[in-house]
Amino acid sequence: MIAEFIDSWGLFGQIYLSGWLIALLLSMIGVLVIAKDQIFLSAAVSQASTLGIALGMWAGVLIGAGTDTWIRSDAFLSVMAVLLAVIAALVTSRERSPYTESPEAVTGWVFLVSASGSILLLAHSPHGLAEIYRLLSSSLIGAAWEDVWLFALLSGVTALMLGLFHRRLLLLAIDPAMARAMGTRIGTWGIVQGIWLGLAAGLAMRVSGLLYTFGCLVLPALVAKSICREIRTMFMVAPLVAVSVGVLGFVLANYYDFPPAQMTVVLLCLALALAWFVRSRRRRTQRPRIVRP
Repeated sequence: MIAEFIDSWGLFGQIYLSGWLIALLLSMIGVLVIAKDQIFLSAAVSQASTLGIALGMWAGVLIGAGTDTWIRSDAFLSVMAVLLAVIAALVTSRERSPYTESPEAVTGWVFLVSASGSILLLAHSPHGLAEIYRLLSSSLIGAAWEDVWLFALLSGVTALMLGLFHRRLLLLAIDPAMARAMGTRIGTWGIVQGIWLGLAAGLAMRVSGLLYTFGCLVLPALVAKSICREIRTMFMVAPLVAVSVGVLGFVLANYYDFPPAQMTVVLLCLALALAWFVRSRRRRTQRPRIVRP
């Protein structure tokens, strides 16, 4: 099994590295998303990036651009994916006021309009519709070495920022009122986090699709939440879970000829189920016994 995986490295090395680096990047950001209890926000942001790609393709079809023009390029579609993901992250994560809808309602609206809009825009474009279906089902086949370097850079910057500002980020996630009382500009930090989430999710969506992006955003962080007692520890456990399960998933997918994205997400789901079971058993054993007279 391992030998076959190593033999395939020459053909798929960039796909393996891109997938693992995406998992590493998203798992670090996912800890903040889980700490704020915004799981559905991740799905909405990921879906919004699909709408951005659909808008870019629709614009190319509308003006009748050729395949070699900039509006049909991967760079333009990536920019559109990031742009819509950033807008979705900023809209859905803003603070609630008495005059606005709840974040949950806005998040649901963003998810639904993005999911349906991306299909409607390309309903009469067989090539575009096939690309949207590929993104929804997740496939890492199109990953290139440029993606490896890009996600390595984003992962490094994310780890550096978490190392420098982890205390402030933890306070913002756990107790925003206390953070505001201490002089932290919650609005500014919320915008920065929204932009970074949209950037990471949008770029990941273009390479790995919705299922893998959403799975790597929330599942490793949920596993870490189930086995860790502090959020600070989650920042170390979540990336470890994401990368280790990603490696296992890719090896098994190569050996059994399965899609690596789906295999990895299934293994992450199994890891989360196991973590929930262990946590439940641990709580039962720690429950104080009632001594009857």
